[in-house]
Amino acid sequence: MTNPSNDLPDLQIDTTLTSTKGYAAAQRALDYYLKPTVSEAAVEERFFDVKPEISAEEALVHASDLLRCAAATAYESANNLNGASRDLAFSTVHIIDMAKAMIDRSLQGAQAL
Repeated sequence: MTNPSNDLPDLQIDTTLTSTKGYAAAQRALDYYLKPTVSEAAVEERFFDVKPEISAEEALVHASDLLRCAAATAYESANNLNGASRDLAFSTVHIIDMAKAMIDRSLQGAQAL
């Protein structure tokens, strides 16, 4: 009877620990098991952020106002253009108007409740 371990081929094992392959996963595992507390993920800073305490209705009203301003800007820009550029600008106005109508409809539904 032969020893089963003798039948296995020699495995190439990297013992230098210089390989960066899988390093991030290994670091997360070590952090999870060895650190008493894992540091929280870094919070991404934004140029514009919504206050957490704003209500859904207030957010919709503000979004409606922003869309009204965007539509006015696109409309005025379209007036000064010709041809395909004018058509694209008026398409933008139309899309903005549709989005504003959807938000305004949401607000009407919220007020009915």
